[in-house]
Amino acid sequence: MLDVAEQPSPHRVVIVGGGFGGLYAAKMLGRSSAHVTLIDKRNFHLFQPLLYQVATGTLSPADISSPLRGILSDSQNTRILMDEVVDVDPQQQTVITRGQQLEYDTLIVATGVSHHYFGNDHWKTTAPGLKTVEDALDMRRRIFMAFEAAEKESDPEKRKAWLTFVIVGGGPTGVELAGAIAELAFNTLKRDFRTIDTTETRILLLEGMDRILPPYPPELSEKAAISLAKLGVSVQTKTLVTNIADNVVTAKQGDQIEQIPAKTILWAAGVKASSLGQVLCDRTGVGLDRVGRVMVEPDLSISGYPNIFVIGDLANYSHQTEKPLPGVAPVAIQEGQYVARLIKGRIQGKGVSPFKYEEVGSLAVIGQNEAVVDLGFVKLSGAIAWFVWVFAHIYYLIEFDNKLIVMIQWGWNYFTRNRGARLITGEGDLIKVEVDTNGDFRTPTDRKSPVEV
Repeated sequence: MLDVAEQPSPHRVVIVGGGFGGLYAAKMLGRSSAHVTLIDKRNFHLFQPLLYQVATGTLSPADISSPLRGILSDSQNTRILMDEVVDVDPQQQTVITRGQQLEYDTLIVATGVSHHYFGNDHWKTTAPGLKTVEDALDMRRRIFMAFEAAEKESDPEKRKAWLTFVIVGGGPTGVELAGAIAELAFNTLKRDFRTIDTTETRILLLEGMDRILPPYPPELSEKAAISLAKLGVSVQTKTLVTNIADNVVTAKQGDQIEQIPAKTILWAAGVKASSLGQVLCDRTGVGLDRVGRVMVEPDLSISGYPNIFVIGDLANYSHQTEKPLPGVAPVAIQEGQYVARLIKGRIQGKGVSPFKYEEVGSLAVIGQNEAVVDLGFVKLSGAIAWFVWVFAHIYYLIEFDNKLIVMIQWGWNYFTRNRGARLITGEGDLIKVEVDTNGDFRTPTDRKSPVEV
C-alpha cells in the first residue's frame, strides 16, 4: 500500500458521517490541497447533546441543527453528498453508497452509534431511544400526549399510568431526561390543565449499576441523585429491566420484582456501533469490542490499513487509559482534528505523533441551576456547575445563529420557566381514548399500524 506522501495530487479524502468527528475533520481539511468528499444520510449536522431539550419542548430541532453545506460553504475543495455508505472495498480503495462508488486515498469513518436493547429489539417501539431528530420528536409527542390523555381519563388507575414516566438508564441522557420531565410536570405545566394535577406525576429513573452517572466520580453521582430527588424524580439503582410489554415495565431489584404500569417509557440504557463497524471487520479483519466499536491503532487507523481511520463513537481507543475513551463530543472533535492534521502532514511528507486526548471534563445537567461537572482538577455541582454546562454547550454549537437563538431561548426559559416548543406532531396527533376487546385502555399510538383519527 502506498504511503500518503507518494499518492498523486490531489489527495482524495472520503469522510463518512457528518457528526462531530467527521465535520471537524472536514473543516480542518477545508483549506488543504486534498479533495474532500463528506457523505452523510442527512444534509445537516445535529448537536446531539441537546436532543433531550427538543424531546422535552425547550428547543426546536432547527435550534440544534446546521446544514452541512452551509457550514462548509467556504471550503471550495469539499464536496458534500447526501447518501448512505453500505460497503467498503479496502483493496480497490472504494466506498460503495446506495447511489455510486467513490475512490479514496484516505478514508475516515465516523458513523457513530445507535440504541442498544441488549437483545430485546422488540422493545424499540415501546421504549424509544434518543439519537436522531426523529427520535426527539417522537419522544416529545409521547411525553406531551401523556398529559393530554391523562386530562381526558376519568379512571384514577389509568390516569396514574399516563402520569407515570419510566426512564431506563441512569447515564447523562437518562439523568437529563428525568430532570427535564420533572421540571415540566412540577413547574411548566402545573397551571395548564384543569382536570389533572401534574404535580402528581411519577418519574422513575432505573439504573442497573449501584449509582447513576457511573463514569463520574461517586461524590458527583450522589449529588446528582440528591438533586433529582429534590426535583421529584425517584431514582432506583441496582435495578434491571427484564421486560417491557403492554405498557408495563418489569424491573428486578435484588430478589424483588416490580411491575410498573406506565404509558411513557424512554430508553437511555445502552448503545451499539453503527453497521459500518461490522463492514470494516468483514473487509479488513479489524477487531470489534462487545458493542461493535472498531479497535483502532494509536493514530486512529485500523491495523494493516494505515489509510483507513475510525473516529468518534465508532472507535474504541484504549491506548491512553485502560478503558475506551467516552462517547462524547469533545473526544470526537479532537479525533477529527487530529486525523486532519495527520493527513495534511502525510501529504507534506511529515510525521505526526500518536493521538492523545486532552481531557476537558464531563458535564451533566439535572435541572435549572442543578448540574454536575468534573473538570479533573475540580469537581463542581449546583448553580456554578449549571452555568459551566450552559457556556460549554453554547461554545460547541456550530453556527453563530444557533448560539444566539439558544442563548435567548435559555435566558427566556430561565426567568419564565416556560417552554415554547411544546408542539405535538406526527402520528396520533389527536388523542382518541378507546377500549379494546379485553377492556384495556389504549390510544391509536398503542397499535402496530397507523390509524386515522
